Amino acid sequence: MAIEPLKAAQLYAPCAPELIPYQSTAEVAEPVDVVGQERALAALAFGTGIRRDGYNLFILGTPGAGRHGVVRRFLEQRAASQATPADWCYVHNFEQPHRPRALRFAPGQGKGFCEAVAQLVQDLHSTLPSAFESDEYQARRRVVEQEFKDRHEQAIDEIRERARAKDIALITTPGGFAFAPLVSGEVMSPAAFHKLPEETRKRIEADIEQLEQELGERLRRLPQWQKEARRRIRELDHDMAMSVVQPAFAELKTAFEGTPGVAEYLDAACRDVVDNVGDFTATREDAAPRLPFAPEPSFTRYEVNLLIQHPAGRGAPVVYADLPNYPNLVGRLDHQARFGTLSTDFTLIKPGALHEANGGYLLLDAMRLLGQPYAWDAMKRALRAKELRIELLERAIGLLTTVSLDPEPIPLDVTVLLIGDRRLYYLLAEYDPEFAELFKVAADFEDDLRRSPDTTRDLARLLATLASRQGLLPFGSAAVARVIEHASRSIGDAQRVDVRLNYLGDLLTQADYFARQAGAALVLPSHVQQAIDAAEQRSGRVRERVQEAILRDTLLIDTAGERVGQINGLAVLGLGGVMFGRPTRITARVRPGQGRVLDIEREVELGGPLHSKGVLILSSFLAARYAAGEALSLSASLVFEQSYSGVDGDSASCAELYTLLSALAEAPIRQSLAVTGSVNQFGEVQAIGGVNEKIEGFFDICRARGLTGNQGVLIPASNVQHLMLRADVRDAVAAGQFNVYAVRTVDEGIELLTGLPAGVADAEGIYPEGSINGLVSDRLAEYARIRAALVHGGEGNGNGDI
Repeated sequence: MAIEPLKAAQLYAPCAPELIPYQSTAEVAEPVDVVGQERALAALAFGTGIRRDGYNLFILGTPGAGRHGVVRRFLEQRAASQATPADWCYVHNFEQPHRPRALRFAPGQGKGFCEAVAQLVQDLHSTLPSAFESDEYQARRRVVEQEFKDRHEQAIDEIRERARAKDIALITTPGGFAFAPLVSGEVMSPAAFHKLPEETRKRIEADIEQLEQELGERLRRLPQWQKEARRRIRELDHDMAMSVVQPAFAELKTAFEGTPGVAEYLDAACRDVVDNVGDFTATREDAAPRLPFAPEPSFTRYEVNLLIQHPAGRGAPVVYADLPNYPNLVGRLDHQARFGTLSTDFTLIKPGALHEANGGYLLLDAMRLLGQPYAWDAMKRALRAKELRIELLERAIGLLTTVSLDPEPIPLDVTVLLIGDRRLYYLLAEYDPEFAELFKVAADFEDDLRRSPDTTRDLARLLATLASRQGLLPFGSAAVARVIEHASRSIGDAQRVDVRLNYLGDLLTQADYFARQAGAALVLPSHVQQAIDAAEQRSGRVRERVQEAILRDTLLIDTAGERVGQINGLAVLGLGGVMFGRPTRITARVRPGQGRVLDIEREVELGGPLHSKGVLILSSFLAARYAAGEALSLSASLVFEQSYSGVDGDSASCAELYTLLSALAEAPIRQSLAVTGSVNQFGEVQAIGGVNEKIEGFFDICRARGLTGNQGVLIPASNVQHLMLRADVRDAVAAGQFNVYAVRTVDEGIELLTGLPAGVADAEGIYPEGSINGLVSDRLAEYARIRAALVHGGEGNGNGDI
């Protein structure tokens, strides 16, 4: 029975406007964020609710499916009702300056502590100088200083009196103290001294020598007395500073009582202020002058580095790291130039995304994370250790050995959500043993959904939400129906619908543009179609060049007449996300041989493995049908004519088989028909991809040359459910100018192509005379006789061809 072409109604699955639950998108008040993602949402709820080690999530799906927005809104809704995590500050470690301490505060208290400490230090700059300039302090200091002065003068006076008793004077010179003999209360001149009797001179010299020894002994005690005086002054300074500083710090300790580590830090800071009180009182007039270029006293050690703060009651944080490199992920140590060198301190510690998301959720793009050196390992290390350790990358990889800061680590409690495609997920699961331990939950987002009335209504509400959020004009129900129809067309399946939010949002935006250009207040189906046509036109340069080459006979494609061993195959080209169909000529030549079907594409390494598989399958079909009891005595060659790039896929295996059958039967094939479909070893025609683009690609060539009513395309019957053809193709089919045939078997297809019956074998395996199968069987039998005669005659060529 002859195969009838498909009706125009079978080529397209329209969306009934009555399925749209509104007349205009402006009527939809309640937003819809997601449609048909129950599996993924259940995984999200599980992964974010279990809060156990290793239960981080990997969000699978196709880029552009809107996973970022859906996941983020889900997390924000969940996080809003969760506890707000703690604030974290870094402070100076007075015992180990290279290891800054981390202090944890209740939400919102970190900023208060930072401000309170800053105010305390500022107050000390005024209260401490005032205390040391007070009358009380000055009086007590003068007492100590006067005591030292009196002690010194008393020692000198004692020596002076002893010298005077021996008529010797103690005089002060620029070089120190000196002794000189006295005469009548006056210092004796050197000339008078030398006139004294020798015995008198020796007595005076002996007395002076003894006095000098006693003076030396007294003066040697002077440093000890000075040291004692300085010690007492330090004690006085300490007591005075403690009387001012300790109450101030005690008040701050009371304000933050109960916060772990704060009391210990404030006690250490209090001791340090007291020990270095001179830095606060350096403006006193008696302060010692500083050396040239000596650095000013630094009060940085008393600052508080507020690393992370969370206002109370805001809920758990949701953080998306757009650039997840090593420092942006785990934090960093900044440096600044001082006196020609780079230096750092705890105030230059900066948080990473893990710090900001601690206690909540961190959303990362998996490919971006893996593309950053050492970032993937750093994140895994932090998740395993459950702590955040800020370390210079150079130090972490062993390239830096100089002394640097080693901040105290911060406990980590975060759920990480990686967003990536399925291929990346399976690669990580296969090649990274730690991946399965750290990311135990996969949330797999659907790219498309079964097209049902319920799905249509839900998708219509989602489109209304997208239009509202983007500030677009209202869409009429018919325009939304047209968008849904194109959502089926975009994935090449009339029974499913594309739910990639980015793709649908772009189509809505472009339709809105054309509606505004026309001055419309409502987006109509014509505006949606205008957006679709404009997008195809913008990306149609290559398609038009290919069609032009065919129409100019640069690429040889016949659309009329009949040829033996020649057929029009259909291929799909994809460039930059744009797909279009291109007819291609496939030819076959046959001769006697050893059963080898030569795939020229494979021989020259232009054929991919799937294409080679298809050729091997059709070879198996030929051998099983026509030479079941003996070797196939055939040598054939197949080639895609004018193919200068790679060929892959098995969608041309049907066309190649038809070409071989035509060449063997010497039955011409109608060139007005084109073929797509794969074949199995039983001669059944199987579904292929890109069926809409393939049909339209051949239709465009036929229309350009003039539609005759005899032109058409053979497709697998299982692909009818995928048809969403353009309106011009449907109109041509309805007018009888173009045909689309759905075939289930090779026999059905060869009958359409040749006009001859395929033929069914009788009980003895004999095909009817004049049928395609009969002609092929006869030709192969003839080849077998020729090969047998030549082989017995010893005339083989050694390559399997005769």
